[in-house]
Amino acid sequence: MDFDLSEDQEALRDAAGELLDGLASPPAVRKVVDAGGGYDAALWQAMVDQGWVGVAVPEDAGGLGLGTVEVVVLLEQLGRRAAPAPFAATVLALEALRAGGADDLAGALLAGDAIGCVAWSRSADAVLATKAGGGWSLRGRPDPVPYAPSSAVAVVAAHDGEGPALFAVEVDESSRPQREPAMDRTRELGWFTFDGTAATRLGGPDAVEAVIDRGAAYACADLLGGSSQVLDMTAQYAKDRVQFGRPIGSFQAVKHRCADMLVDVEGMRSSTYWAAWCIGAGDRDASVSASTAKIWCADASKRVMASGLQVHGGIGFTWEHDLHLYFKRAQLDQLAFGDAAYHRHRLAGLLRPRVEAGESVV
Repeated sequence: MDFDLSEDQEALRDAAGELLDGLASPPAVRKVVDAGGGYDAALWQAMVDQGWVGVAVPEDAGGLGLGTVEVVVLLEQLGRRAAPAPFAATVLALEALRAGGADDLAGALLAGDAIGCVAWSRSADAVLATKAGGGWSLRGRPDPVPYAPSSAVAVVAAHDGEGPALFAVEVDESSRPQREPAMDRTRELGWFTFDGTAATRLGGPDAVEAVIDRGAAYACADLLGGSSQVLDMTAQYAKDRVQFGRPIGSFQAVKHRCADMLVDVEGMRSSTYWAAWCIGAGDRDASVSASTAKIWCADASKRVMASGLQVHGGIGFTWEHDLHLYFKRAQLDQLAFGDAAYHRHRLAGLLRPRVEAGESVV
């Protein structure tokens, strides 16, 4: 069985890398970060023009007709550059809107006329939904939402009295949250406060689980890209930095750290692309693979970032060095759509029925 990317997927990866090298170079990212964070409008427009938003949308619906693996290919490249663009948030919202039949809202995202975001909270009752006339209304405050301050539509997970459900909310200037101070300045965050906010129901528990699966997998892809870049930066620094007349990479302790980083990154790669394939193929292990990937990537990225900081020494902690951008970005990704502890609990719940039925979990 061939686990490598196909030629078309490699071509997509290389083309994405060329685009991002030009528009999401370290100076370009720094410009956004130094301005207080957010996203780069020119970079985002270029991605829209290339059709990235519709990469997994069928051709007859105006997309590129590819799949979830290709979305992850792009996300990995974005993560390698800590690119300030609302790609994951918009694509995730678009997929949820299309699945829920909200074609008008989905069309605006696909055309690049609007940015989307997804509000999900670990607490099941952070947002409550109630029927209001012929529609629904939301009350509550979800966890901080990436790109909420720039979004025109939000997909919101809420409890409708019977269980988890998914809703769409149109956001205008009066309801759009302000950008909040955050450690990760390569992306923006905002707090939604729903107070009888009108909403459209997109689906029930299955729709929420699908959002968790995709959201976790997309966060893993960003973690994979960032961790891969930190590994490369660290290995290069270990070759260049000289102590006692020798490159520090020649010392056994540094070698072992870099080797452990490589093992972690390759584990992240395998689990992330397995999750992407399962989700795209509609495999029965989609949720299992997504939670497995999030557990591994959340934990492994912490080790990779810690080792990168240790090898770089004092310079890695400074504002002038790019390493801290990846470190802080990873902290947000580690929590997005559930941290490792949340997904261990979720994975146990997914596998327990198989164990009780005497089925294999491997």
